[in-house]
Amino acid sequence: MPVASVKPTVRGFHDPVTGTITYVVFDPWTKQGAIIDPVFDFDPAAGRISARSLEAVIAWVRENGITAQWLIETHAHADHLSGMAHAKRQLGGQTGIGAHIVQVQAAFQALFAFDDDFPADGRQFDHLFADDEAFYIGAIPARALHTPGHTPACITYLVGDAAFTGDTLFMPDAGTARCDFPGGDAATLYRSVQRILALPSDTRLFVCHDYGVGGRQAAWETTVAEQRECNIHVRGGITEQAFVELRTARDRTLSLPALILPSLQVNLCAGELPAAAANGVRYLKIPLNQP
Repeated sequence: MPVASVKPTVRGFHDPVTGTITYVVFDPWTKQGAIIDPVFDFDPAAGRISARSLEAVIAWVRENGITAQWLIETHAHADHLSGMAHAKRQLGGQTGIGAHIVQVQAAFQALFAFDDDFPADGRQFDHLFADDEAFYIGAIPARALHTPGHTPACITYLVGDAAFTGDTLFMPDAGTARCDFPGGDAATLYRSVQRILALPSDTRLFVCHDYGVGGRQAAWETTVAEQRECNIHVRGGITEQAFVELRTARDRTLSLPALILPSLQVNLCAGELPAAAANGVRYLKIPLNQP
């Protein structure tokens, strides 16, 4: 079988605490792969972090003889801490995120009073993906599609016949991501979704979060065809204007994610924790009374 024709193998690891799915996607022929959206465990009440969930992913990668070429994020998450840095230390590989992460870094630099030595230019990551940039996972062609709207930096990674949509699209019964974060925009999200739905109908779509709508079991794989027909926010016939009205109204009812403040401080730094203070303790900042 020609290597280039092999479809990627995808294994999802669901974190029930945050509803996040960490993916391992790899070329079954070369055993080279990528880890997408790795999760670091964080207990905000106790102020404790651990790699318990991520170690299960790392163990599976090792047991299956997979080489981690890439450790990549679909965007800077606001609901969990990234395990990117820990995964790199354990497995090697290059870290990557969309090139527009610089906009998100700039938007939050002042809020968190990052030190002068924090450059808002994305250098914390090994690679910044441009829109439509081609790369490979093993011998399988991949592309980074800029799909903003939820955040300015959202990327959908297309690997062979599999697309990893981040928060841009959820399972059909859950709709789409919120657009009320800094730099978010509902009309932009609608156009990004249309770009994903223009992919071949049998393209496998893997979402970043699922919370088990209506009590159903968590799920994370769907297809372009299923989304076109069934997605409650963007199925066929729903116009951009109707979507913007629906999405904007829904966003007004949503509370901020519980971990948004600790998450962004870590995730904008490619999963690296803040440097230790003089007493040897690391601290996360909670800005008070900010809009």
